[in-house]
Amino acid sequence: MSRVLARKAPSTFHTLPLFVEANAESLSYQSLGRPLNFTQMLERRRPIEVADAEHFAAELANLGVSVRVTLGWQGRDYWVLVRQRREDRGDVVLKLISGYVPAHELNLPLLTAIHEVAEECLLETPEGWLSGRFGDTWLPAPYQSVQRYRESVHFRLSPLSGSARQVRCGNLALLERPRAYVHLPTASLQLVYDLRLELPKEVRHLSLLHVDERLEEDQLVARLDRRHPDLYLIPLEQGRPTAELFTLKNGKLKTASTRGLWLAESFAPQDGWLVRDERIRWKDWVAQQNLPPTGRKGPVKRLAERARKLFRMA
Repeated sequence: MSRVLARKAPSTFHTLPLFVEANAESLSYQSLGRPLNFTQMLERRRPIEVADAEHFAAELANLGVSVRVTLGWQGRDYWVLVRQRREDRGDVVLKLISGYVPAHELNLPLLTAIHEVAEECLLETPEGWLSGRFGDTWLPAPYQSVQRYRESVHFRLSPLSGSARQVRCGNLALLERPRAYVHLPTASLQLVYDLRLELPKEVRHLSLLHVDERLEEDQLVARLDRRHPDLYLIPLEQGRPTAELFTLKNGKLKTASTRGLWLAESFAPQDGWLVRDERIRWKDWVAQQNLPPTGRKGPVKRLAERARKLFRMA
């Protein structure tokens, strides 16, 4: 059974529509018009058309952020994905940790991004949940009134290499250089930050959990359902994803099924500054990335895994 961790009124959220200009080298955005509440924003997220993928000016409904978190766990790196039922699009996908940027953070979307990590990606140990830091900034502990957070240890977020193309809010360059795309089906601008999550050495029996926030009777309700942790890991080999999917509970990885799986639009092909698809099938993404299919482990791989286990035991 799910547990309610927080409730808030959607009326407290306001964002701003955008005016976006793009060319082959850079993209800039600025606020346009009056603030929108949550319902008004959703009403404006309607399909638009853009003729030139590299050079255009457009009015958009909102700014969103996503975070491609790379988690280091027992000598291997993983991308962290969230399972989400998207009510506004009528589908279920695995997506990056993401959220809408409120009006007061439009010129500092990184702050929204790291707050989304704190709210959506829960790191549980037998001694309590882990809080986190980004540089000198402590991430919020949004559920500390109902859950115990550890005081002595915490995880760290740090930026990875950014996009080659510049993104600006007005005349202000975003120094972390997030990847940017305009999502045509929802008339939104999305910024994707690459961050690394480092765990403290003391952590052994880690579980990954996702808190799902939904609109229920005019309230945004954050729920935790331990039967469905809804956080998934894609292993990386030399920085590239593999065609595997896992969950992590009590320090143990468990293979997750990819049958009939869909990924959100951030995994779909990008043409210039544009993404045209709502989602992409897992098998199509695997083919697009030219990833080798998973199969039986060869003797070299089995030997390497056995060596890693013996090293950890030592």
